[in-house]
Amino acid sequence: MKQFFMSFLGAVAGIWVSILLLSVLSIVALVAMALSSGTETGNINIKSHSILHVDLSGEITDRATPIDFMKEIYGASEGSIALNDLVSSIKSAANDKDIEGLYLELNGSSAGLAQRQAIIAAINEFKQTGKWVYAYSDNITQGDYFVACAADSIFLNPIGMVDIHGLAATTMYFKDLLDKIGVDVQVVKVGTYKSAVEPFILNDISEANREQQMHYLGNIWNQVCNTISTGRNVSVQQVNEWADGYTYTMPIDYYLENKIVDRAVYRREMKDILATKTDCEEPRLVGFNDYYAVKGKLDKSGGKKEIAVLYAVGDITESGEGGIASDALVPQILDLMDDDDIQGLILRVNSGGGSAFASEQIWEALEQFKSVTGKPFYVSMGDYAASGGYYISCGADRIYAEPLTLTGSIGIFGLIPNAQKLLNDKIGINTSTVATNKGSLPSFTEPMTPAQEAAMQSYVNRGYELFVSRCAEGRNVPVDSIKAIAEGRVWDGTSAAQLGLVDKLGGLDMAIAEMAADLEISDDYYVKEYPKVKFKWWEELFEISKSVKAMVMKNELGETMKYYNTIKDLNEIDHIQCRMDFVEIK
Repeated sequence: MKQFFMSFLGAVAGIWVSILLLSVLSIVALVAMALSSGTETGNINIKSHSILHVDLSGEITDRATPIDFMKEIYGASEGSIALNDLVSSIKSAANDKDIEGLYLELNGSSAGLAQRQAIIAAINEFKQTGKWVYAYSDNITQGDYFVACAADSIFLNPIGMVDIHGLAATTMYFKDLLDKIGVDVQVVKVGTYKSAVEPFILNDISEANREQQMHYLGNIWNQVCNTISTGRNVSVQQVNEWADGYTYTMPIDYYLENKIVDRAVYRREMKDILATKTDCEEPRLVGFNDYYAVKGKLDKSGGKKEIAVLYAVGDITESGEGGIASDALVPQILDLMDDDDIQGLILRVNSGGGSAFASEQIWEALEQFKSVTGKPFYVSMGDYAASGGYYISCGADRIYAEPLTLTGSIGIFGLIPNAQKLLNDKIGINTSTVATNKGSLPSFTEPMTPAQEAAMQSYVNRGYELFVSRCAEGRNVPVDSIKAIAEGRVWDGTSAAQLGLVDKLGGLDMAIAEMAADLEISDDYYVKEYPKVKFKWWEELFEISKSVKAMVMKNELGETMKYYNTIKDLNEIDHIQCRMDFVEIK
């Protein structure tokens, strides 16, 4: 009888658990379907005197990304803007007789400067048709202000602020932390400027790294300054005075007198301003996402010839979720190679690099694509295409970069952690190794021997020579020419074009248009993006456990999450890396 009751209670408990689990999954599915249906455009009627409305908020990504359902459920989602969709919509609207102007709402977007430069170029093209552009914000960040200066008029809340402060690159250094926990990071590298190792072995920036950062920051800031000065019709000197003058603390009169903004109005007043501008009772705002869905595509989507755009975004690894995993990207490239419908391939790269081994595998697959198909292969660089990001780009027939792209960093290094002090002195673990031969790999539990260090340095040297030879072959220049600008040095896009590391300054839209022209299919092509992104709720439903884990970690660790990720990445990354330094530019 006891066994019967135990079995009965177990069955009841199982039923209740199943019901509970089913309920949770049903709720998630309903939320997911609601969110998914919310992205449907339906029948959008774009009337005359309409205004293309661009809300610059949240993260700007190179392409559309799936909805993170867990963030939506917890109300933590900030949304994202697909750069390619936005640029395409603005350019299409420029030639749309029903779109009279462009309204930018600046709500604190997160984006790289090269991404913002692509938006500015599209806005300038829009203005060339004689149409107007207005921008409004309660408080304007420097990045948003960079974009806003392409507008005809900038409107600011009467008690709002504008932040213009120049550029700064911040690097976190972990040597003292690693010393405290008893971890010694052993480094083998090639390249005087290969500074990605510095956070683990120094407490401050090296002179070589300071030199290269000052070079590319200076060039990038000059570009930003010139864009602002042109847009606001002021001198570059005046823009630098703003950057030195703590503009975020200034009153509205200062902004108006110095032509930083044009008018002080409250947000509600913009409705009347836009209505008056278009001679309508109510402003006819059309969100760019809706507009893109209806007629924002520039790729002649009714055409018959396919141009493939393959996205390579994030850290380069051999395997894993997210980023650029060679074990996923290589098969994708080979599949594209076997696809007869594809006329040409554009690799969109936004990466600071990663595994040297994985970079070589991707490079080889792209070479295979070129040699087997004979089809054109171009590269379009985003904010970064450095080190491993340049490795996978260098073989392209033509390379496009924005002036504000960071690229180059042709160098290689190895990181070999030694936790002997942590194990022995900190937590009392001792190890003993018995081996038949001395040619073993470096161990996490003890420092490298001189012989191991020499062997590893030879290995890294050989990797560097291979990297340099790939670049020389791809750029069709002597090896010595590459070595003269390599050494791990990071270059801005403008400098890279002058040095021959890239061919043209421009964005993805330019690369697509010029490939279509080169193929003589400008009036008969469409663009298809790879790899496929999961947008359907049922495709993402079983990924929720990963989202839950990530959200719990972030909630628990807060601001220290970035430190945790850095140490975690150090432990997990391949020992031999083609990666630019970990630096945040603001």
